[in-house]
Amino acid sequence: MKKIGFVDYYISEWHANNYPGWIKNLDCGYEVTHAWAELDVSPVDGRNTAEWCDQFCVEKCNSIDELCQKCDCIIILAPSNPEKHLRYAEEVLKHGKPTYIDKTFAPDYEPAAKIFDMAKRYYTPFFSTSALRFAEELKELEGGDNFIITGGGSNFPEYCIHTVEMAVKLLDDKFENTNVFSQGNQRICSITTAHGKKATLIYAPPLPFSVACDRADGKAVYVKITSDFFANLMKDIIRFFEDGKVSFDTTQTLEVIKMRDRLLC
Repeated sequence: MKKIGFVDYYISEWHANNYPGWIKNLDCGYEVTHAWAELDVSPVDGRNTAEWCDQFCVEKCNSIDELCQKCDCIIILAPSNPEKHLRYAEEVLKHGKPTYIDKTFAPDYEPAAKIFDMAKRYYTPFFSTSALRFAEELKELEGGDNFIITGGGSNFPEYCIHTVEMAVKLLDDKFENTNVFSQGNQRICSITTAHGKKATLIYAPPLPFSVACDRADGKAVYVKITSDFFANLMKDIIRFFEDGKVSFDTTQTLEVIKMRDRLLC
């Protein structure tokens, strides 16, 4: 059994509470065995790290270094606190072990670029993505144009990563122009790429994830995202832990952060 270590800001949060079971259900020879959290008590539910570790039969580590020494691969979580990722990556990536960094990869472009440089310096394979990249529905839309992508969540800065990730995957081109229109909690974001492709991202807290576009064959289509994209992400993480190869062009990760930066201006 290969050992996965969780590095988190506070460990009792939605991603950390669900990933161990999803990984176990894959019956893949990997298991979450160790965890470290900077903040002992979770602001989400008041549970401390030791209590979380007892529930999931995981060993609590006293430092990131200890966790990295004991594990075969690492998942940096802190999904709601991307400002923590650079500091955690500085401790994790120097160990050279395959690492997945949860969304949002970084708070802005500068720390994102630093993480890439660090991984290159230590020859450490890593990747980061929103789980929405792995929605099955996106496959039939690749090569299309004139996208309308919707999505919600409790706040735009954290949850816009999902629609941005889908846009970057589907457009498959460097963006050139962005505009953002705000009305209350809602955002309408228009994007044009270097080769003239277009997407409009629509955010409102209760909106489902969906995509409409002119498909490559000229047909206008609309799909709701209903596939189990988190299960697909877990499979891809485990495959990556096995061979160290990222399943997509990682320059898109920096493009995602650049686009997010522009949308938050």
